[in-house]
Amino acid sequence: MHQLAIALSGKGYQVTGSDDEIFEPARSNLQKQGILPSETGWDTGKIHSGLDAIILGMHAKADNPELGKARELGLKIYSFPEYIFKESQNKKRVVIGGSHGKTTTTSMIMHVLKGAGIDFDYMVGARLPGFEYSVRISDAPLIICEGDEYPASTLEKRPKFHFLFPHIAVLTGIAWDHINVFPSFDFYLEQFSIFIKMIEPGGLLIYNEQDPVLNELVNNETSSKISKSGYGVPEHRVDEGNSSILLEGIWQKLSVFGNHNLMNVQAAWLVCRALGMSASVFLKHIISFTGASKRLELMAENNHTRVYRDFAHAPSKVKATIEAMKSQFPKRKLIAVLELHTYSSLNAAFMKEYQDVMNPADEAVVFYSAHALELKRMPALDPDHVMKGFGKKGLVVMNSANELLQWLKSRSFENSNLLLMSSGNYDGLDMATFANEITV
Repeated sequence: MHQLAIALSGKGYQVTGSDDEIFEPARSNLQKQGILPSETGWDTGKIHSGLDAIILGMHAKADNPELGKARELGLKIYSFPEYIFKESQNKKRVVIGGSHGKTTTTSMIMHVLKGAGIDFDYMVGARLPGFEYSVRISDAPLIICEGDEYPASTLEKRPKFHFLFPHIAVLTGIAWDHINVFPSFDFYLEQFSIFIKMIEPGGLLIYNEQDPVLNELVNNETSSKISKSGYGVPEHRVDEGNSSILLEGIWQKLSVFGNHNLMNVQAAWLVCRALGMSASVFLKHIISFTGASKRLELMAENNHTRVYRDFAHAPSKVKATIEAMKSQFPKRKLIAVLELHTYSSLNAAFMKEYQDVMNPADEAVVFYSAHALELKRMPALDPDHVMKGFGKKGLVVMNSANELLQWLKSRSFENSNLLLMSSGNYDGLDMATFANEITV
């Protein structure tokens, strides 16, 4: 939300905002642009008939006093994605959706387009090297959007990607997540079916045909108004920890690895090709893509140890990330640490979805904190329930940050990789410092 505010201010709009708390880096970013609210909290005096639009963040509550005042005055109220669409109605819209890989695929497309000197707007859910902000709104003729399936706002419970109406759409895969919003898999699946129907007539759907659920969904969509292009793991090779891809007869070394990332590269290529780019231009720029923040991001390394961190939390993401590490470094021991932090991952009823996902790791820990459960107002989670859900022999389950740190310090990292997977912060542990300490 704060990055959208900055983008619109940069376009010359008069922008004001409110929030009950403003954290870093939002505070510094807003202050730098001269649009940091003078005080926190809600003030109905800011809401008046002279406003052209209200943009409502997804975390604003239904009883928010400023929202109430705006509704009383009959002001036009947009959710975040609704307003993105308003600003992009005359642009070619590319939307990347899916349960996993959408941030990385979006980032790859952005990286290549920028390298090729193509002007475009964007909306992505991570900080990327070479991009100061994660939202850009200008007069560019093209916009690249990460398509999130989470609800748009308290007034609009539909998924965000239902509001973007793409000309080119990507679906990277479907694996049930967000059980607090989508209580059944069928309901979750339906949201992707609706998204496909919202592709503009004459548009293109690029989809992961190696995902059986997605493949069936696409094949059941019989509309002739769009064209479809399936993709999978492209031809590739791995030599001494480096991956190369074959694209239209050209071999190119990559900076990313793992089947999941190779499929992301293939999806990004199909989008860029649909936008008129040649394979040689795409390969020239994809080589320098090192990843989005916290997506198999290398934190530290020496000659015999590497430490990676990843945003993985849903079962499919954890499985793909661990498999990528094992396939890329088959001769190294893999020590994997997963923090359960989201509502779904801390839910005892969801634990069975993690069955066997950590099995390829040589040593594995599942960590969760009592503090995270308290913040989400969830009941205590029995470690035995976690052990049974994951089903991995030798799995260590702990919920003390100090205990986790001591366990890590007791490990040998000779000829080993450490994989840290979390959407949280391990209850405040400084993993960056630890990563540097073990790779000195």
